[in-house]
Amino acid sequence: MNRLVGRLGLARYSGLYVFAFFVLVHSLWLPNTFPTGTTLQSVASNQAITGVAALGLVCALSAGAFDLSIANVVGLSSTVAAALTVQAGLSPASAIAIVLGMGLAVGLVNGLLIVRFRIPSVVATLGMSSILMAFDDRITEGQFITPLPPSFTELTKGSLLGIPIPFLALIVVALLTWYLLEHTPLGRRMIATGAGADAARLAGTNTGRMTVAGLVISGVLGSLAGLMLVSTIGTAAPNSGPAYLLPLFAAVYLGSTQIKPGRFNIWGTIVALYVLATGVKGLQLAGGQYWVAELFNGAALIIAVGVAISAQERRRSLLGRLRPRRRAEPTAGPGDPDPGESRGPDATRREARDEYAGPRS
Repeated sequence: MNRLVGRLGLARYSGLYVFAFFVLVHSLWLPNTFPTGTTLQSVASNQAITGVAALGLVCALSAGAFDLSIANVVGLSSTVAAALTVQAGLSPASAIAIVLGMGLAVGLVNGLLIVRFRIPSVVATLGMSSILMAFDDRITEGQFITPLPPSFTELTKGSLLGIPIPFLALIVVALLTWYLLEHTPLGRRMIATGAGADAARLAGTNTGRMTVAGLVISGVLGSLAGLMLVSTIGTAAPNSGPAYLLPLFAAVYLGSTQIKPGRFNIWGTIVALYVLATGVKGLQLAGGQYWVAELFNGAALIIAVGVAISAQERRRSLLGRLRPRRRAEPTAGPGDPDPGESRGPDATRREARDEYAGPRS
């Protein structure tokens, strides 16, 4: 069985098998609606927004910080972008620059709260999430902000060689973040900080800066996801951010069981994201209620965390069995000095002198 699992790659690529299973089952179950180009493009385009934000969350978690504010960064970014273009009349380029700067500032503040003031990341980012939601309510006042100018909505419309523009943007962001984490000193230090902050600090890494860097990247990518959201739907809805929180964490934690098990990684997150999206889409086309997505993502999050903890315990158990046993120390004889007894500096100096000074003249 272990050989079969190894040959099939189930330990690293089980998500691909689950994805193929979902596609096969839903195609046989819903032959008229599921296996169509429209469904494929819809899933690829809609999940690209969640995917970009999930990649930001991967960077934060890789640096050892839980960013619970990223979902409301997505929501507030879409609101601010709509307000700047519709109400303030700014150009799309100016609105995009301001929103990305806002995401950077949110990540920087989160990092300073965690590093400088020693506030746990869960508490700091949860408080920031509530603050961002308050700003969102203040700007929208419970109303939709619409319509956005065509110059903004056209940014995410259309396709290239049949591939939706949002999905292409997701792939580009995934390549950049993958290169950053896997092939640059900054990314390797961030991963080392998340794996063990004390060990990374002893190795000379400024772990505080790595935590701030992870949260800044998370904030910027969360803002980018918000820009893609408002450009795609053409309007800013009040409190649109919280709905992204569970799918984000479900995709990232399920992704930590794929490709590189035990590590938050880019491509595992992409695989997990579309596995979940395919399962949910099939159930929705079959007549599932609106709560199907929450049920599916919640169950996936619990299963993913359970699998990760189980795998970690198995690795610890294996290392414990492989660790060589310590040899028993020799016991002192009746006339031998006690090995645990301190001989003092004078005795040590005499022994060194007798060993290296040679015969006296």
